[in-house]
Amino acid sequence: MAALKYSRQREAIKSYLCGREDHPTADMIYTGIRGDFPNISLGTVYRNLSLLVELGEIRKITSDGADRFDARTAPHNHFICRKCGRVMDVMIPVEDPVKRVNRDWNQGEVEECRMEFYGICSQCTDSAKCS
Repeated sequence: MAALKYSRQREAIKSYLCGREDHPTADMIYTGIRGDFPNISLGTVYRNLSLLVELGEIRKITSDGADRFDARTAPHNHFICRKCGRVMDVMIPVEDPVKRVNRDWNQGEVEECRMEFYGICSQCTDSAKCS
């Protein structure tokens, strides 16, 4: 692949993501950086997010709602609230299924596994108790 041309907008998108832990959507990122780049289009944000995912610099989390993005690329899992859609990092070690699959399965070599846990987050549980 040819050298990638530097882009202030792409760097701003990545920087914005690095400062967040809430796994924002493309729309949220667009709104967040529009103050610094008033002429940026939502399409430009989507194209840059796709490129950053392709380069392995960010992760895309696909769930029932809009795709969300994560600047933390080290292996970890996610919890997705079925009520509000909130996405949170799960930094608790989970038995590595890649080792087991590669040991017991001979149809290829698994390189990565991503797990998503679904349930109701504590904020939604707490708000239901107050109702």
